Amino acid sequence: MLSTETEAIIQQKYEQLLPYLNEASLRAWAAAEALSWGHGGITRVSRATGLSRTTIHAGIAELEDSQQPVLVSSRVGIRHPGGGRKPLIETDPTLLSDLKYLVDPATRGDPKLPLCWTSKSSAKLAHELQSIGHQVSPRTVCALLDDLGYSLQASRKTREGKDHPDRDAQFQHIAGKVTDFQKRHQPVISVDAKKKELIGNYKNEGQEWQPKKTPIEVKTHDFMDKQSGKVIPYGVYDITENQGWVTVGIDHDTAQFAVNAIRQWWYRMGQLIYPEAEELMITADCGGSNSYRAKLWKWELQQLANELDLTLHICHFPPGTSKWNKVEHRLFAQITENWRSRPLISREVVINLIANTKTTTGLKINAVLDESKYPTGIQVSDEQINSILIEYNNFHGEWNYKILKSK
Repeated sequence: MLSTETEAIIQQKYEQLLPYLNEASLRAWAAAEALSWGHGGITRVSRATGLSRTTIHAGIAELEDSQQPVLVSSRVGIRHPGGGRKPLIETDPTLLSDLKYLVDPATRGDPKLPLCWTSKSSAKLAHELQSIGHQVSPRTVCALLDDLGYSLQASRKTREGKDHPDRDAQFQHIAGKVTDFQKRHQPVISVDAKKKELIGNYKNEGQEWQPKKTPIEVKTHDFMDKQSGKVIPYGVYDITENQGWVTVGIDHDTAQFAVNAIRQWWYRMGQLIYPEAEELMITADCGGSNSYRAKLWKWELQQLANELDLTLHICHFPPGTSKWNKVEHRLFAQITENWRSRPLISREVVINLIANTKTTTGLKINAVLDESKYPTGIQVSDEQINSILIEYNNFHGEWNYKILKSK
C-alpha cells in the first residue's frame, strides 16, 4: 500500500477517535497504530496525525512496560485551549536560546554557524541546561530539538575520521578561528573540488517530474565522449555571506587550478564584499589539489598572497573528515539537488544549472567556465619552497599555517 494511502487511513481513524481520547489514551492508540504498521509506522502516524515522534515513542514505551500500565483518567476529550500547564518555553523564556547555543556547534548546514564540529546527546544537553538553572528533562530536550527541526540522524556522521586523536581539537581550532575572522569582518571561505562530471547525454542520479511513461532517454554506458570530455567544478563558499563561486575547469584538477579559482572568486566577488580586508581564511580538506602535503599548493598560495596583498590563513580538516567542510553540504549538495536527473549535455548547461541554484536560506552562486590548461607533474624546487613566507601554527602546523604577503 502506498504511503499516502496509509496515512489517509490513519488520519481518518485519528479524526474519528480524537473526541473520545485523553492524553494517555491518545498516546496508547498512536503507539498501537504505529506498531501495527511495522517498519516506518511511527513516521506514518506522526505525519498523519501531527503528533510528534517523541509522543509516539513515549506511548510505545508505556505499552511495553507491563509493570506500570498506563493510567487512564475518567476525563474524556482533549484539552480545551489554554488548559493544562503552559509550555516550558513560555514559562522559561531563555530555554530555547540556551539550548540553541549548546547545540549550534553540533548542527550542520546552517550558514550562520562558522563550523559544526561535534554532537551531544539529549541527556548531556539536559544536564548542561540544568546546570545553568533550567528545569528540563532529556525527553523535553528531545521534543524541543524535534520542534526546532533537528534529527538524531546527524549523530551518525560524527564517527567519520574518529581515528585521529586530535580530530575534535582541530575542529574546535577551526571554529574559534572562523569566529574570530567573522568578528573582525575578514573573509572566510571553504574550498574544494566537486567530483568530475561527464559531458553528454548520460544518466544523472535522482528523480524529476516527467509525464508518465516518458522518462528522459540517455546513453546505456557512461564512456567519456572524447569531444565533449568532462568538467571539474571547483567551489569557493563564503561562509559568512552564504554565497558561492564555482570555476568549472575542463583540464586537470591541480593546485594551480584550485588557487586560480580562489583568485577568480576574489576579483569577481570577494573584494566587492570585503573592500577593507587584510587577511583571508581558507578551510579545505587534506587531500586532492588543495592537499596540505602539496608543495605546489603552498607555492601558488604565495603567489596569490603577493598578488592580492593579503595574508592567507589556511586550515585543513583532518583525514577522513572532508564532509564537514562547509562547501560540501552548503554548496555542492545544493548543486547536485538542482541538476538531479538532468543530463549534462553541454558545458553551457552545467554553468546555467550551477548559476541558477538557489535555496530558501538565500544562497547565491556565480559560475564561470575555465578553459585554461593545467598540466600535471609540475615540480617545485627547493629554492622556491624556501622562498615561501610561511608560518606554522603551534597546534598541528601541517594543518594550520599562514602565508605572508611579500613586503
